[in-house]
Amino acid sequence: MLPSLESVQNPKIKRVVALLEKPKERRNSRLFVVEGVRELSMALSAGYALQEFYYLPQIVPHPHLHINLPHDFPCQPVSPAVYKKVAYREGTEGVVAVLSPKEFSFADLLLPSKPLVLAMEGVEKPGNIGAMFRTAEAAQVDVILVCNPQCDLYNPNLIRASLGAIFARQVVVCSSEEAVVWLQQKQIHIYVASLQEAKPYHLQDYTQSCAIVVGAEAQGLSKVWREGTSTPVKIPMKGRIDSLNVSVSAGIILFEAIRQRGVSC
Repeated sequence: MLPSLESVQNPKIKRVVALLEKPKERRNSRLFVVEGVRELSMALSAGYALQEFYYLPQIVPHPHLHINLPHDFPCQPVSPAVYKKVAYREGTEGVVAVLSPKEFSFADLLLPSKPLVLAMEGVEKPGNIGAMFRTAEAAQVDVILVCNPQCDLYNPNLIRASLGAIFARQVVVCSSEEAVVWLQQKQIHIYVASLQEAKPYHLQDYTQSCAIVVGAEAQGLSKVWREGTSTPVKIPMKGRIDSLNVSVSAGIILFEAIRQRGVSC
């Protein structure tokens, strides 16, 4: 067993804090931080490479019994003060890890015969993006396209909001133009959430290959999505508010799609 790290000034701990707080640090080092047993277990099951593992013995005395860690991986115990420094959640499970990201390209994607795709464009808030990953996992979406991102995928608040679902789906980060070209090449019909000249979402046919596209609430979708053969769809609303939270909109349309596809839960 390794000796416990007691100082918050330890270089390793300072780097973990930098990875939590600075997107540039995550980008340049190609590392990110995961906290929580469920989230880390999902990341490891999906093949993300573990680089460092820290735990609080008072909460997790035997980490290998809680998480399927690589055999003989060095688990670093830390003091309560150090753990408090690197833990970013209010409720804690006693484990924090540093991992290397996985990146999918379009060429890497494995598609069923009639794929269901979720595309999001320009969404800024990590909580909204994470919530859409949770919804996409619940709906068993085949591919998620994160277009023109305003937040890096490994933001700790995004991972927290997704409950680890970010690790469970095939995800490509790309421009909207690249996404449209790929969808058209794969003959995947595009349904865009829009208020202009749109048809009620529940009257459309989602049983074939299709992509549900949502945009940031303030700007909506860019022109590239509204051109060509895409179908604008809207969620009818009775109140005075004319738009829903983007993650709510995505969930409503996605679950209509899996209802039509006869997916049982």
